[in-house]
Amino acid sequence: MKIKQDIRDLSFEELAAELKDLGEPAYRAGQVFDWLYKRGAASFDAFTDLPKSLRFKLEEGFLLKSLVVAERLVASDKIEKFLFRLADGNFIESVLIPAGKRNTLCLSTQVGCKFGCAFCASGMGGFKRNLRPSEILGQVLILQDKLSLNLTNFVFMGMGEPLDNCDSVVKAIKIMNDPRGMEIAARRITVSTVGIVLGIERLKKLGLQVNLSLSLHAVREELRSKLLPVSRKYPLPEILRACEEYIKETGRMMTLEYILLGGLNDTAEDAAHLASIARRLRAKVNLIPCSPVPGLDFFSPPAEANRLFLKTLKEKGVNATLRQSKGADIQAACGQLAGKLRKT
Repeated sequence: MKIKQDIRDLSFEELAAELKDLGEPAYRAGQVFDWLYKRGAASFDAFTDLPKSLRFKLEEGFLLKSLVVAERLVASDKIEKFLFRLADGNFIESVLIPAGKRNTLCLSTQVGCKFGCAFCASGMGGFKRNLRPSEILGQVLILQDKLSLNLTNFVFMGMGEPLDNCDSVVKAIKIMNDPRGMEIAARRITVSTVGIVLGIERLKKLGLQVNLSLSLHAVREELRSKLLPVSRKYPLPEILRACEEYIKETGRMMTLEYILLGGLNDTAEDAAHLASIARRLRAKVNLIPCSPVPGLDFFSPPAEANRLFLKTLKEKGVNATLRQSKGADIQAACGQLAGKLRKT
């Protein structure tokens, strides 16, 4: 017996092939995609311009599930966190970050995380599983269609390591970008990675101008291997070479994410080395004061030290910003809310 899969796990080409096998004409794939991604349909019955016979076939052959909003929190600074319950009872999070006319949605790609970055809440409960394309896309669709939120930008920077779930992430990006799907410009999509070189190389071959963000967080190899164990497999020089090739292939400007950890990576020497890497990659730097996570002994440097670090980067010709801590009153750091529920 064939196990039903969610229809949103299929690319356009896969859907067209399935419909062909069902004896349907080629144009039906476009109609189905339109209902899935442009018209906010929540059930096959809603596909009112399709014959009842086809709607029955779809109902018999596929699932069409929506994520369940288990909790919605709004911070005093307007950051919103959404906790989603998946069909198997696991939880993931998305964060909506408004800034002027931009509404950026931070998407999760895994339940938990296997990479064990020392300062991150996402991996504290271990790795559960990869998200399917339908579950990644579902985070966008429920906010866009059911909650009528205006989303302008999308970052794969939530729970999990996007390039460790490359198959699902690539398929989701293609559907988001496809004019027959969500029709989201590639330049409005950013993929963040701790440095999965094979994933960066695969993303480069997509032929899309998707933005790349490197979670750097340390410029000294010894410290980085302690904070981000992935460095033991992919040393920093190898990661930087892959990033250079990505920039050359796509023509996109990179971003370096750098969490400031008091007493660890916040020295003048660190700032100078970070500036050197940023100039090499012609990258923008986002400095992020460490958000406290219960159970972890990391803290942000004093505000003045953070400003001095930023000043050093700018004096060395780097385009850098110091992000203000946001959403602290709703535990907006990735994985905190899901981790709290996991323990209850």
